[in-house]
Order: sequence, then C-alpha cells, then structure tokens
Amino acid sequence: MDKSEIIHKEVDLIQNVISRMANNSFLLKGWLITLIVAVLALTKDTLVTNDVTYLSIILLLPLIVFWYLDAYFLHKERCYRKLYNWVIQNRETTNEFTYNLDYTRFENNVEGILKTMFSPTLRFFYGITALILIGIFIYNFTQ
Repeated sequence: MDKSEIIHKEVDLIQNVISRMANNSFLLKGWLITLIVAVLALTKDTLVTNDVTYLSIILLLPLIVFWYLDAYFLHKERCYRKLYNWVIQNRETTNEFTYNLDYTRFENNVEGILKTMFSPTLRFFYGITALILIGIFIYNFTQ
C-alpha cells in the first residue's frame, strides 16, 4: 500500500467519525426541542397538571443534560479535527500512529467540555431555550 492510499483511507476514517459526532449533535438538538414541546403540549390542561409553572423549571434538567452531551460531542469532534490536521500534515514524513483514531493526545489542544458548553453557538441555542422555559415559569407564576 502506498502512502497516498494510507493517507486517503486514514482521512476517510477520521471524516466518518467527525460526521457521526456532528450528526449526534444535530439529533440531540432535535430530541431536546421535541421533548420540551411534547411535554408542554401534552400537559397543558390535562389531568397531569393544570399549571406548567413548575414543569417548565423541571424541563431545565434535561436541557442541561442535552447541553452537556452536545458540548461533549462538539469537544470530541474538535479533537478529531486536530487528529485530521495532524494526519494531513505529518503522514508524508512518518508512519507513527498509522490508522490510530485515538484523539486523546489532542485533548489539551482544544477547549474543555465546560468551556465548549458556553461557546457562542451552543450558548445561543440552549440559552434561548432556557430563557423560554424560565419565561414560561415567570409568566405562569405571576398569574
């Protein structure tokens, strides 16, 4: 197998992992919105609750869990992007770490998971959602 074949195959493997991480992130956002909308819609004026005041605050817990998971996948995606860049830059000169998809050597080169949680894109999406839930709580609490 020549070096260009190795590089192409290795890069392809890394790109597949990055795509899966991005897809997981997308699915998490969809599931969160579906969960929140379904719970709020199904519990409004039902036997479960006549008041969504406290339910909107309780929904902040899954929001935080989904937010963390999304940051986790974004963090891993960034690590794999660093691995991708390393392979592109170094594969011609070394066979070290050939087909090694272990991203851990790049974890110190990217922001941590908690810092990633508050990156502009995640902060905007989850922050707006949290503000809506808090707004529902305040609106119903003052009624």
